[in-house]
Amino acid sequence: MKPRQKRAAIIVGGLAAVGLSAYFVLNAFESNLVFFFTPSQIESGEAPKNRTFRVGGMVKQGSLRRNSMTVNFIVTDTAKEVNVSYTGILPDLFKEGKGVVAQGKLDGAGHFTASEVLAKHDENYMPPEAQHAMDQAQLAKAAQTLK
Repeated sequence: MKPRQKRAAIIVGGLAAVGLSAYFVLNAFESNLVFFFTPSQIESGEAPKNRTFRVGGMVKQGSLRRNSMTVNFIVTDTAKEVNVSYTGILPDLFKEGKGVVAQGKLDGAGHFTASEVLAKHDENYMPPEAQHAMDQAQLAKAAQTLK
């Protein structure tokens, strides 16, 4: 091989290695990416079926049902509701009427099965996405009552 051909082969090999590395990094990033949806967005069909995502809102008063280690409750954004089931130990701050973010999958029937449940850590904090979604749902509800 001539030196020019060797240099070209090294450059092509280096570009191929960089491209392959970028592919693996972006593929890992996409598979670990988890989106946040509100009950209103889930009801409108924006949330993916059989793919992991997060749903957030408030735990509806009187909706908490315990059956051994399985807990069923309803997450609401004051406009729409999503039924959630979770098997495991809930956080200490988990209560009815308080903010919650649950990570899991939505089945074809519209039931959300959570693999992780997060409760807000104090009475003043709510994730910005959840607060914005709650505000939007309340505005939509208020606009419907004015009609």
